[in-house]
Amino acid sequence: MVPPRSSPIARFARLLMLALIVAFAAAKPAAAQSVLRDSETELLFRDVSRPLIIAAGLDPKSTNVALLNDPEINAFVATGQTVYIQSGLLVAADNVNQLQGVIAHELGHVAGGHSIRLQDGTKEATGISIATLVLGALAIAAGAGDAGMGIMMAGQRAAIGRFLAFSRTQESSADSAGAKYLSAAGISGRGSIEFFKKLQNQEYRLAIAATDSYDQTHPISSERIQALSQIYQKDPAWNRPSDPALEARFQRVKAKLIGFVDPKHAIVKYPESDQSIPAHYARAYAYHIGAYPDKALSEADALLKSDPHDPFFLELKGQILLESGKPADAIAPLREAVGRANDQPLIAAMLGHALISTEDPKNFAEAKQVLKAAVNRDNQNPFAWYQLGIIYDREGDQSRAALATAERNNLEGEPKLALASAEMALKGIPQGTPDYLRAQDIAMVSRTELRKDKKYRKEHPEE
Repeated sequence: MVPPRSSPIARFARLLMLALIVAFAAAKPAAAQSVLRDSETELLFRDVSRPLIIAAGLDPKSTNVALLNDPEINAFVATGQTVYIQSGLLVAADNVNQLQGVIAHELGHVAGGHSIRLQDGTKEATGISIATLVLGALAIAAGAGDAGMGIMMAGQRAAIGRFLAFSRTQESSADSAGAKYLSAAGISGRGSIEFFKKLQNQEYRLAIAATDSYDQTHPISSERIQALSQIYQKDPAWNRPSDPALEARFQRVKAKLIGFVDPKHAIVKYPESDQSIPAHYARAYAYHIGAYPDKALSEADALLKSDPHDPFFLELKGQILLESGKPADAIAPLREAVGRANDQPLIAAMLGHALISTEDPKNFAEAKQVLKAAVNRDNQNPFAWYQLGIIYDREGDQSRAALATAERNNLEGEPKLALASAEMALKGIPQGTPDYLRAQDIAMVSRTELRKDKKYRKEHPEE
């Protein structure tokens, strides 16, 4: 007989299942962190990953690397073909070769379809857990209470162990694949080994160093170092140095990231006695975030003195001026930055923002032009859509202002707001036009998402 739902046995069974679900959830990467968008960083990621993506047999146009604002030292692949690098990992990496080692490993997960196959491991482990819960409950019902509880506990342990073994197999497979991609791209695996040693040191600091990886989702670092060292040290690229230009770009990106996410640490790590480009970069962002605009501008000017036409130095100065309440002064450096950075959409969106912020109608036509160009090149930027919506509103084009708002809400995961704005846009935009069809698409996608919500289905039974 099946024990009543209110019995201690049923409650224990539910607790075991909950523990198993939590264990599986902990083994999956969380993709809820906010994405940090920066033109210079995205260009660096594109250039360091491209040879590895090609080596993995993937399409560089559909495979990309994104930066997340999360201090944990981690990287992962969720679904699709995006490698997520958390800010803590980029800060922890010493050089571009270490970053390439991490990206190569994650591309192994992408090429292997591991995010999809992870569901198979979950189903297998869940099947073990349910079967042993049933057997344990039957044993308890038959009077063998201790034996039944033992079956349940052993079953949970076996299920979690099976899932962890599945995860470790995927990680080892990604290690091997990453090594192949680095070799094919002619990139040294030295950085990969160096980064695993960093992880090994972290394991010791956290007092979790183990003699084997039985209870781990990943093989322990010492095992990975031993296995990969034998592969990398035989590779012709082992002693090949990194591209100096890529290394310099990496140090710039790392410094500006530290200044942005941890201003206090940036001031300590890059004291004013350090007059290098990365140090000026880090301090400029740190002072800007800390609301010291004069100091931030001084650091930006020091960068521009070293290279007056660097688009990202110009972008930085424009950003500081704009966000310090001087949008008119920001226009010139941002306008030059857009031209010299080959119309980078993020910089163009900032220029559009500066032009609008002057409150001068004479600037609105240019703002509309650069913002439309920005969303045409990168329609995944909610801020650019927001600014474009402001322009349409100022022009009295409420329908297209609603469409821009629908685009923004759709990107920000607000299907209810996106649907309302899309429906408003459909009322005023001529049928059959590209804008009308786009509003229809957003409305359809939003309704599909909303149908998953029980409250919405109850309120809209006709859908």
